[in-house]
Amino acid sequence: MKILTLILFLLISICNATDLSYKQSVLADVKQNGYALEYVSDKFKKDKEIVLAAVKQNGNALKYADDSLKKDKDVVLAAVKQDGNALEYADDSLKKDKEFILAAVKQNGSASILEYADDSLKKDKDVVLAAIKQNSYALKYADDSLKKDKEFILAAVKQNGSALEYVSNKFKKDKEVVLAAVKQDGYALEYADDSLKKDKEVVLAAVKQNGNALKYADDSLKKDKDVVLAAVKHNGDVYILTYADDSFKKDKEVVLAAVKQNGDALEYADDSLKKDKEVVLAAVKQNGKALKYADDSLKKDKEVVLAAVKQNGMALKYADDSLKKDKEVVLSAVKQDGDALYDADDSLKKDKEVLKAAGKL
Repeated sequence: MKILTLILFLLISICNATDLSYKQSVLADVKQNGYALEYVSDKFKKDKEIVLAAVKQNGNALKYADDSLKKDKDVVLAAVKQDGNALEYADDSLKKDKEFILAAVKQNGSASILEYADDSLKKDKDVVLAAIKQNSYALKYADDSLKKDKEFILAAVKQNGSALEYVSNKFKKDKEVVLAAVKQDGYALEYADDSLKKDKEVVLAAVKQNGNALKYADDSLKKDKDVVLAAVKHNGDVYILTYADDSFKKDKEVVLAAVKQNGDALEYADDSLKKDKEVVLAAVKQNGKALKYADDSLKKDKEVVLAAVKQNGMALKYADDSLKKDKEVVLSAVKQDGDALYDADDSLKKDKEVLKAAGKL
């Protein structure tokens, strides 16, 4: 009897060990590819550890989990964190759970969260606003009653200005709504009605939030110096001068403001200002490599070139050859970036003081 009991115990131990080994194999598979969950036995589709591993790798693997785990908040949250679309496969009880949906929205900003939430929550201002804050596209899935509510729309665009894209034309023509939107995100000007793209107050608010919004303004305001100056002062984009009327490429005040934000904006300035020492100095102090766009006469100017290489040693590449032989200039360049030695004149490439400053000795 004792022998039979021992044999039975050994057999159970072997089976358990085999079972454990198989589970580890399944875990390894779903960690590699969450969709492998589709092909495992029902036993493992009910195993929380395995399902969690699967949905962390691919949220949509939730589709193949046992129904009992589609009700499990830990599992579903892990799934939607990986892919918001996974909420589609969650149990309906979770799709109706406001607290859970709010948590899901925070885990993953995908608009899909609101898309697959219960219709009752698409009418809930707290839920919809939280979703819009994460992703403006979520407004598309809000209940129509909210899309018609100006107070709600105002709250929505204050959370995320780009939500203006998804409001009705009525609100795209509403100055109060559009102002609120562009103050939060200047780029929202793109979605405003054309009548408001001509409104100086609206456009000024937009470009002060993001200078690049100038590209969406009506042409009449691209000729307005107040608007253009506000745009270049609130922007670091190299292309900012290309959004303004061409006349401003010759305007020293505007170009100075632009290059102080981004030296490379010098590329789009009028040639007359590429010869202007004050403008070029401002540009190279912001970005040494802007020396590339300066007039050749200033590439020979030691003060300009020194300012450029002190900001970025590699600007030596754009200096006149005469200054690549200048030890003071080359020393300043290699101290900033040892690799600038490559662009120095051959006569200085073997100079011990220069090599030491470049970190090559």
